[in-house]
Amino acid sequence: METYRMIVLGLVMGAAFGFALEKGRVFEPGVIVGQMQFRTFTMLKMFLAATATGLIVLAALNGIWGVKLHPKGTEYVADAVGGVLLGVGIVLAGACPGTLLAQVGVGYRDAWFALAGGLAGAISFGYAEPALKPLISGGPGKLTLDKLIGLPFWAVALALAAALVAGMVALEKARPWQADLGADFDGLPEK
Repeated sequence: METYRMIVLGLVMGAAFGFALEKGRVFEPGVIVGQMQFRTFTMLKMFLAATATGLIVLAALNGIWGVKLHPKGTEYVADAVGGVLLGVGIVLAGACPGTLLAQVGVGYRDAWFALAGGLAGAISFGYAEPALKPLISGGPGKLTLDKLIGLPFWAVALALAAALVAGMVALEKARPWQADLGADFDGLPEK
């Protein structure tokens, strides 16, 4: 695929993702912090849907067209420390990397500080990585579920997508999205 088409496809996919984030209200700091406190589950349902969709697309690309996947190697310390730092940053900022630009776009002034902090952190890590590498590296390398159980990737991806959808449906039945967003979820005046 030529570069121009890839850029257009990326822009279309980004616009669709941004539209879904805005309509699902998962970019709002209260929803993000509520998810981290296990008070609301709209964000989790949205991300489970995105993950299931991505798994289905990757299964089709891999199973039908033979596209090879190149997973990054597992490094236990780096993954654990990075996950903790990301989680703490999400709670403190009320934003995650996927929602930050949506917050900037709708005019949350605090989002500019979170964006500046995220960029400063990424730049700092870029300079510090060579010194940190010996401390944070080490793990089994490329560890994937399909290789562990000996099945083709596309089959494992479709099974996992089905399990995620089932979990999402169960979560929606237990906690409907309207309960998370409140009585005025549609923005219409009460009757």
